[in-house]
Amino acid sequence: MDDIKFLPKLSQNLLEILNDEEYYDVTIEVGNDPYVKVFRAHMVILHYRSPYLQRTLSINKKKKNDGILSHIKLPNILPEIFQIILRYIYGGKLSLKDYDTSDIIKTLIAASELSLQELIMYLQSFLIENKTNWMEQNFDFVYQELYKDLLKTYLNLSDPNSKPIDKSEPRMIKEIKSKTIDSKVITYQHAELILKWIDRLDITAKLTSSYEFKLLFRGSRDGLSPNKFHEICDNHSRTVTIVKVKDSNEILGGYNPIEWKSNQSNSTTEDSFIFSFHNNGTEKYILSRVTNENYSTWNSKNCGPSFGSDLYIFGKYCGNVCKQKNYEKPIRSTVDKFSVEESEVFQIV
Repeated sequence: MDDIKFLPKLSQNLLEILNDEEYYDVTIEVGNDPYVKVFRAHMVILHYRSPYLQRTLSINKKKKNDGILSHIKLPNILPEIFQIILRYIYGGKLSLKDYDTSDIIKTLIAASELSLQELIMYLQSFLIENKTNWMEQNFDFVYQELYKDLLKTYLNLSDPNSKPIDKSEPRMIKEIKSKTIDSKVITYQHAELILKWIDRLDITAKLTSSYEFKLLFRGSRDGLSPNKFHEICDNHSRTVTIVKVKDSNEILGGYNPIEWKSNQSNSTTEDSFIFSFHNNGTEKYILSRVTNENYSTWNSKNCGPSFGSDLYIFGKYCGNVCKQKNYEKPIRSTVDKFSVEESEVFQIV
Protein backbone atom coordinates (compact mmCIF):
# COMPACT_ATOMS: atom_id res chain seq x y z
CA MET A 1 0.00 0.00 0.00
CA ASP A 2 1.27 3.46 -0.91
CA ASP A 3 2.38 5.41 2.20
CA ILE A 4 0.64 8.56 0.94
CA LYS A 5 -2.74 7.00 1.79
CA PHE A 6 -1.98 7.24 5.51
CA LEU A 7 -1.41 11.01 5.46
CA PRO A 8 -5.08 12.11 5.78
CA LYS A 9 -5.48 10.03 8.96
CA LEU A 10 -2.22 11.40 10.36
CA SER A 11 -3.34 14.95 9.60
CA GLN A 12 -6.67 14.34 11.32
CA ASN A 13 -4.98 12.91 14.44
CA LEU A 14 -2.67 15.93 14.69
CA LEU A 15 -5.64 18.29 14.45
CA GLU A 16 -7.30 16.32 17.25
CA ILE A 17 -4.18 16.88 19.35
CA LEU A 18 -4.49 20.61 18.68
CA ASN A 19 -8.06 20.60 19.97
CA ASP A 20 -7.27 18.43 23.01
CA GLU A 21 -7.08 20.39 26.28
CA GLU A 22 -4.64 17.90 27.84
CA TYR A 23 -0.91 17.44 27.37
CA TYR A 24 -0.25 20.93 26.02
CA ASP A 25 2.91 22.68 27.23
CA VAL A 26 2.75 26.05 25.45
CA THR A 27 0.24 28.90 25.63
CA ILE A 28 0.16 31.54 22.91
CA GLU A 29 -1.47 34.92 23.56
CA VAL A 30 -2.56 36.36 20.23
CA GLY A 31 -3.88 39.83 19.38
CA ASN A 32 -4.23 43.11 21.24
CA ASP A 33 -6.86 44.37 23.68
CA PRO A 34 -9.78 44.04 23.41
CA TYR A 35 -9.30 41.25 20.84
CA VAL A 36 -7.03 38.76 22.61
CA LYS A 37 -7.25 34.98 22.60
CA VAL A 38 -5.04 32.38 24.28
CA PHE A 39 -4.27 29.20 22.32
CA ARG A 40 -2.89 25.95 23.71
CA ALA A 41 -0.18 24.20 21.73
CA HIS A 42 2.68 21.72 21.89
CA MET A 43 6.31 22.70 21.95
CA VAL A 44 7.64 19.79 19.91
CA ILE A 45 5.28 20.53 16.99
CA LEU A 46 5.86 24.30 17.02
CA HIS A 47 9.62 23.73 17.31
CA TYR A 48 9.82 21.78 14.06
CA ARG A 49 7.16 23.65 12.08
CA SER A 50 8.07 27.32 12.59
CA PRO A 51 11.62 28.73 12.72
CA TYR A 52 10.33 31.87 14.43
CA LEU A 53 8.52 29.95 17.16
CA GLN A 54 11.53 27.67 17.50
CA ARG A 55 13.73 30.66 18.34
CA THR A 56 11.12 32.12 20.67
CA LEU A 57 10.65 28.85 22.53
CA SER A 58 14.38 28.39 23.01
CA ILE A 59 14.52 31.80 24.73
CA ASN A 60 11.43 31.33 26.92
CA LYS A 61 11.91 27.70 27.88
CA LYS A 62 11.41 27.84 31.65
CA LYS A 63 9.37 25.57 33.89
CA LYS A 64 6.33 27.32 35.35
CA ASN A 65 4.40 26.37 38.51
CA ASP A 66 1.28 25.58 36.51
CA GLY A 67 3.12 23.03 34.41
CA ILE A 68 3.25 25.22 31.30
CA LEU A 69 6.74 25.34 29.83
CA SER A 70 6.39 28.52 27.84
CA HIS A 71 4.07 31.46 27.20
CA ILE A 72 4.35 33.33 23.90
CA LYS A 73 2.79 36.64 22.88
CA LEU A 74 1.95 37.44 19.24
CA PRO A 75 0.26 40.87 19.36
CA ASN A 76 0.62 41.55 15.62
CA ILE A 77 -1.54 38.62 14.51
CA LEU A 78 -5.34 38.50 14.69
CA PRO A 79 -6.75 35.52 16.64
CA GLU A 80 -8.90 34.33 13.74
CA ILE A 81 -5.88 34.42 11.42
CA PHE A 82 -3.70 32.53 13.90
CA GLN A 83 -6.39 29.83 14.06
CA ILE A 84 -5.90 29.34 10.30
CA ILE A 85 -2.13 29.22 10.79
CA LEU A 86 -2.38 26.62 13.56
CA ARG A 87 -4.49 24.30 11.42
CA TYR A 88 -1.78 24.49 8.77
CA ILE A 89 1.02 23.91 11.33
CA TYR A 90 -0.65 20.85 12.85
CA GLY A 91 -2.59 19.28 10.01
CA GLY A 92 -1.05 20.65 6.85
CA LYS A 93 -4.53 21.75 5.80
CA LEU A 94 -5.58 25.05 4.24
CA SER A 95 -8.72 25.39 2.13
CA LEU A 96 -8.40 28.87 0.62
CA LYS A 97 -11.85 28.78 -0.97
CA ASP A 98 -13.29 29.11 2.52
CA TYR A 99 -11.68 32.51 3.15
CA ASP A 100 -12.04 36.05 1.85
CA THR A 101 -9.12 37.45 -0.13
CA SER A 102 -8.39 40.00 2.60
CA ASP A 103 -8.06 37.13 5.10
CA ILE A 104 -5.65 35.35 2.76
CA ILE A 105 -3.54 38.52 2.64
CA LYS A 106 -3.53 38.69 6.45
CA THR A 107 -2.62 35.01 6.61
CA LEU A 108 0.32 35.70 4.30
CA ILE A 109 1.51 38.46 6.63
CA ALA A 110 1.27 36.12 9.63
CA ALA A 111 3.03 33.33 7.76
CA SER A 112 5.85 35.71 6.97
CA GLU A 113 6.20 36.75 10.62
CA LEU A 114 6.36 33.09 11.66
CA SER A 115 8.86 32.22 8.88
CA LEU A 116 6.57 29.61 7.30
CA GLN A 117 8.30 29.66 3.91
CA GLU A 118 6.32 26.81 2.38
CA LEU A 119 3.05 28.56 3.23
CA ILE A 120 4.35 31.94 2.06
CA MET A 121 5.19 30.60 -1.41
CA TYR A 122 1.85 28.80 -1.67
CA LEU A 123 -0.19 31.88 -0.69
CA GLN A 124 1.79 34.16 -2.99
CA SER A 125 1.25 31.83 -5.94
CA PHE A 126 -2.45 31.47 -5.16
CA LEU A 127 -2.98 35.25 -5.00
CA ILE A 128 -1.02 35.97 -8.17
CA GLU A 129 -2.74 33.24 -10.17
CA ASN A 130 -6.30 33.67 -8.86
CA LYS A 131 -6.78 37.10 -7.29
CA THR A 132 -4.99 39.55 -9.59
CA ASN A 133 -8.11 41.62 -10.28
CA TRP A 134 -8.94 41.88 -6.58
CA MET A 135 -5.40 43.01 -5.76
CA GLU A 136 -5.50 45.66 -8.49
CA GLN A 137 -8.79 47.03 -7.17
CA ASN A 138 -7.54 46.97 -3.56
CA PHE A 139 -3.94 47.96 -4.18
CA ASP A 140 -3.74 50.42 -1.28
CA PHE A 141 -4.79 47.70 1.17
CA VAL A 142 -2.37 45.16 -0.28
CA TYR A 143 0.59 47.54 -0.47
CA GLN A 144 0.23 49.17 2.98
CA GLU A 145 -0.73 46.04 4.96
CA LEU A 146 1.41 43.52 3.09
CA TYR A 147 4.49 45.33 1.78
CA LYS A 148 5.52 47.04 5.03
CA ASP A 149 5.01 43.92 7.12
CA LEU A 150 6.78 41.61 4.72
CA LEU A 151 9.65 44.03 4.24
CA LYS A 152 10.08 44.27 8.00
CA THR A 153 10.16 40.52 8.28
CA TYR A 154 12.44 39.94 5.31
CA LEU A 155 14.92 42.52 6.60
CA ASN A 156 14.61 41.28 10.21
CA LEU A 157 14.39 44.87 11.38
CA SER A 158 13.02 43.77 14.73
CA ASP A 159 16.29 41.94 15.50
CA PRO A 160 19.39 44.13 15.00
CA ASN A 161 21.70 41.14 15.57
CA SER A 162 20.24 38.98 12.84
CA LYS A 163 21.34 38.84 9.25
CA PRO A 164 18.85 40.13 6.62
CA ILE A 165 17.30 37.33 4.66
CA ASP A 166 16.42 39.13 1.45
CA LYS A 167 16.61 42.80 0.53
CA SER A 168 14.48 42.47 -2.58
CA GLU A 169 10.74 42.95 -2.67
CA PRO A 170 8.59 39.84 -2.28
CA ARG A 171 7.67 38.33 -5.63
CA MET A 172 3.97 39.06 -5.19
CA ILE A 173 4.64 42.76 -4.59
CA LYS A 174 6.64 42.93 -7.81
CA GLU A 175 3.74 41.33 -9.67
CA ILE A 176 1.24 43.75 -8.17
CA LYS A 177 3.33 46.83 -8.83
CA SER A 178 4.03 45.78 -12.40
CA LYS A 179 0.27 45.63 -13.03
CA THR A 180 -0.74 48.80 -11.24
CA ILE A 181 -0.61 52.47 -12.21
CA ASP A 182 -1.69 55.48 -10.16
CA SER A 183 -4.04 56.88 -12.79
CA LYS A 184 -7.65 58.00 -13.03
CA VAL A 185 -7.57 57.68 -16.81
CA ILE A 186 -5.55 54.67 -17.97
CA THR A 187 -4.97 51.11 -16.79
CA TYR A 188 -1.77 49.09 -16.66
CA GLN A 189 -2.74 47.60 -20.04
CA HIS A 190 -2.51 51.11 -21.55
CA ALA A 191 0.78 51.70 -19.74
CA GLU A 192 2.23 48.41 -20.98
CA LEU A 193 1.40 49.26 -24.58
CA ILE A 194 2.90 52.76 -24.23
CA LEU A 195 6.11 51.24 -22.86
CA LYS A 196 6.31 48.95 -25.89
CA TRP A 197 5.98 52.00 -28.13
CA ILE A 198 8.79 53.72 -26.23
CA ASP A 199 11.03 50.67 -26.73
CA ARG A 200 9.83 50.36 -30.36
CA LEU A 201 8.64 46.81 -29.76
CA ASP A 202 5.92 44.91 -31.55
CA ILE A 203 2.72 44.95 -29.51
CA THR A 204 2.85 41.15 -29.21
CA ALA A 205 6.39 41.21 -27.80
CA LYS A 206 7.25 41.05 -24.11
CA LEU A 207 8.80 44.05 -22.40
CA THR A 208 12.54 43.61 -22.07
CA SER A 209 13.05 46.29 -19.41
CA SER A 210 11.36 47.23 -16.15
CA TYR A 211 9.78 50.69 -15.86
CA GLU A 212 7.56 52.56 -13.43
CA PHE A 213 4.99 55.25 -14.22
CA LYS A 214 5.72 57.94 -11.61
CA LEU A 215 2.85 60.42 -11.35
CA LEU A 216 4.06 64.04 -11.56
CA PHE A 217 0.98 66.05 -12.45
CA ARG A 218 -2.77 65.51 -12.17
CA GLY A 219 -5.11 68.24 -13.35
CA SER A 220 -7.90 67.54 -10.87
CA ARG A 221 -5.37 67.74 -8.05
CA ASP A 222 -2.93 70.41 -9.23
CA GLY A 223 -5.06 72.53 -11.57
CA LEU A 224 -5.68 72.33 -15.31
CA SER A 225 -3.48 75.28 -16.27
CA PRO A 226 -0.19 75.92 -18.13
CA ASN A 227 1.35 77.49 -15.03
CA LYS A 228 0.82 74.43 -12.82
CA PHE A 229 1.99 72.08 -15.56
CA HIS A 230 5.29 73.95 -16.00
CA GLU A 231 5.76 74.47 -12.27
CA ILE A 232 5.62 70.72 -11.71
CA CYS A 233 6.87 69.17 -14.95
CA ASP A 234 9.61 71.49 -16.26
CA ASN A 235 13.10 69.95 -16.30
CA HIS A 236 11.64 66.43 -16.24
CA SER A 237 12.45 64.15 -19.16
CA ARG A 238 10.92 60.85 -20.33
CA THR A 239 7.36 61.93 -19.63
CA VAL A 240 4.03 60.59 -20.84
CA THR A 241 1.10 62.99 -21.04
CA ILE A 242 -2.42 61.55 -20.74
CA VAL A 243 -5.62 63.49 -21.51
CA LYS A 244 -9.21 62.36 -21.04
CA VAL A 245 -11.49 64.23 -23.46
CA LYS A 246 -14.61 65.52 -21.73
CA ASP A 247 -17.96 63.97 -22.73
CA SER A 248 -16.13 61.40 -24.85
CA ASN A 249 -14.56 57.95 -24.69
CA GLU A 250 -11.33 59.34 -26.16
CA ILE A 251 -7.97 59.26 -24.39
CA LEU A 252 -5.19 61.31 -25.99
CA GLY A 253 -1.52 61.42 -25.11
CA GLY A 254 2.09 61.89 -26.06
CA TYR A 255 5.61 60.85 -25.09
CA ASN A 256 8.42 63.37 -24.70
CA PRO A 257 11.89 61.86 -24.09
CA ILE A 258 13.51 65.23 -23.34
CA GLU A 259 12.84 67.92 -20.74
CA TRP A 260 9.90 70.31 -20.78
CA LYS A 261 10.82 74.01 -20.67
CA SER A 262 9.07 77.41 -20.53
CA ASN A 263 11.45 79.28 -22.83
CA GLN A 264 9.34 79.70 -25.98
CA SER A 265 11.33 77.14 -27.97
CA ASN A 266 10.90 74.03 -30.08
CA SER A 267 12.61 70.83 -28.96
CA THR A 268 14.28 68.35 -31.27
CA THR A 269 13.97 64.59 -30.92
CA GLU A 270 13.18 61.68 -33.20
CA ASP A 271 11.74 59.54 -30.40
CA SER A 272 8.59 61.44 -29.44
CA PHE A 273 5.15 60.20 -30.42
CA ILE A 274 1.48 60.94 -29.83
CA PHE A 275 -1.43 58.54 -29.57
CA SER A 276 -5.11 58.08 -28.90
CA PHE A 277 -7.27 55.34 -27.44
CA HIS A 278 -10.99 54.90 -28.08
CA ASN A 279 -13.72 53.17 -26.09
CA ASN A 280 -11.54 53.21 -22.95
CA GLY A 281 -9.71 50.04 -23.99
CA THR A 282 -6.45 49.26 -25.78
CA GLU A 283 -7.88 47.42 -28.79
CA LYS A 284 -8.60 50.56 -30.78
CA TYR A 285 -5.74 53.02 -30.87
CA ILE A 286 -3.74 55.34 -33.15
CA LEU A 287 0.03 55.70 -32.78
CA SER A 288 1.67 58.62 -34.56
CA ARG A 289 5.44 59.13 -34.47
CA VAL A 290 7.18 62.44 -35.13
CA THR A 291 8.18 63.10 -38.75
CA ASN A 292 9.55 66.64 -38.35
CA GLU A 293 11.91 66.12 -35.44
CA ASN A 294 12.81 69.80 -35.18
CA TYR A 295 9.25 70.53 -34.07
CA SER A 296 8.59 67.53 -31.89
CA THR A 297 7.46 69.62 -28.88
CA TRP A 298 6.72 73.27 -28.19
CA ASN A 299 7.90 74.76 -24.89
CA SER A 300 5.85 77.78 -23.89
CA LYS A 301 4.64 79.20 -20.60
CA ASN A 302 1.37 79.98 -22.37
CA CYS A 303 0.44 76.32 -22.95
CA GLY A 304 0.73 72.98 -21.31
CA PRO A 305 2.29 69.87 -22.89
CA SER A 306 2.30 70.50 -26.64
CA PHE A 307 3.54 68.20 -29.37
CA GLY A 308 3.88 70.63 -32.25
CA SER A 309 0.38 71.59 -33.19
CA ASP A 310 -0.55 67.92 -33.44
CA LEU A 311 -1.52 67.73 -29.75
CA TYR A 312 -1.85 71.11 -28.07
CA ILE A 313 -3.04 71.17 -24.44
CA PHE A 314 -4.05 74.06 -22.14
CA GLY A 315 -3.34 76.65 -24.81
CA LYS A 316 -3.90 80.17 -23.47
CA TYR A 317 -4.96 81.44 -26.88
CA CYS A 318 -6.14 78.41 -28.84
CA GLY A 319 -7.31 75.96 -26.16
CA ASN A 320 -7.03 72.21 -26.71
CA VAL A 321 -6.74 71.02 -30.28
CA CYS A 322 -5.18 68.39 -32.57
CA LYS A 323 -4.03 69.50 -36.04
CA GLN A 324 -1.78 67.06 -37.90
CA LYS A 325 1.43 68.70 -39.12
CA ASN A 326 4.66 67.39 -37.57
CA TYR A 327 3.61 63.83 -36.82
CA GLU A 328 2.87 61.06 -39.30
CA LYS A 329 -0.90 60.87 -38.88
CA PRO A 330 -3.77 62.60 -37.04
CA ILE A 331 -4.84 61.00 -33.77
CA ARG A 332 -8.39 62.43 -33.91
CA SER A 333 -10.99 62.33 -36.64
CA THR A 334 -11.69 66.05 -36.17
CA VAL A 335 -9.70 69.25 -35.73
CA ASP A 336 -12.38 70.76 -33.50
CA LYS A 337 -11.35 72.05 -30.11
CA PHE A 338 -12.11 69.84 -27.14
CA SER A 339 -12.44 70.19 -23.39
CA VAL A 340 -10.24 68.30 -20.93
CA GLU A 341 -11.92 66.25 -18.23
CA GLU A 342 -8.64 65.05 -16.69
CA SER A 343 -4.96 65.26 -17.52
CA GLU A 344 -2.00 63.41 -16.04
CA VAL A 345 1.74 63.50 -16.65
CA PHE A 346 3.94 60.54 -15.69
CA GLN A 347 7.70 60.24 -15.67
CA ILE A 348 9.07 56.91 -16.85
CA VAL A 349 11.67 55.74 -14.33
